Amino acid sequence: MQDVEALLTAVKNGTLSVADAALQLKAAPFLDLGFAKLDLHRKLRTGMAEVVFCQGKDDRFLTEIFRRLYAANGEVLGTRCSPSQAELLKQTFPELDYDSLSGTVLLQSVERKAREGVGCIAIVTAGTADLKVAEEAARTCEFFGSRTVKIYDAGVSGLHRLLSRLTDIQSANVIIAVAGMEGALASVIGGLVSVPVIAVPTSAGYGANFKGLAALLTMLNSCSNGVSTVNIDNGYGAAYIAVQINRLAVKGRVN
Repeated sequence: MQDVEALLTAVKNGTLSVADAALQLKAAPFLDLGFAKLDLHRKLRTGMAEVVFCQGKDDRFLTEIFRRLYAANGEVLGTRCSPSQAELLKQTFPELDYDSLSGTVLLQSVERKAREGVGCIAIVTAGTADLKVAEEAARTCEFFGSRTVKIYDAGVSGLHRLLSRLTDIQSANVIIAVAGMEGALASVIGGLVSVPVIAVPTSAGYGANFKGLAALLTMLNSCSNGVSTVNIDNGYGAAYIAVQINRLAVKGRVN
């Protein structure tokens, strides 16, 4: 939106003609590389640039995708990145920040890294087995400019751990609740807060957990109001929605 506003301001000030502005707005919204069509206007439309899902991508294409997106947006986030893919990318981008736990890679300038996050998103996990998914969510939230508060290993089997951080949880604009096993955490949190809760079922659990299906069904059937559920192990998806909610909350207070 800042780019559009700058364009309109230039037209208003007479430094850019209406015809030239129209040409810029009509410019190809994607870059066709043959093997991929990169959505260069996604940030303009949605406020958040295209993210690279690394899993399954051929090595011959991955580096070029990162190169082009970095040139266009000044930063790139990649998810589900394997150690071998990270090593490949580091050959071209030595400054690449790879987190093996979450499987995320960040390619950012020093200035972008130093920016302070806005608002507050609380990320709560039931156990340490859920950290991989939680960290994918946390790093995504922070990449898109939101401040996070991490409350890990606070499952319902030891409810006092959760209640000891209740002030932090209730102060957030939105909560991401990450849990495997039976997935009860989201319902408990939903009954304690006045803001949206995004439930993330994880595949952590014993056999009857069915690789996250039990937690997914529990969260979908939550008796608490204000709980919405994303797919199994989808920390990125939960983070994206949380960032949108957090931005609205921050915008509402500013206005």
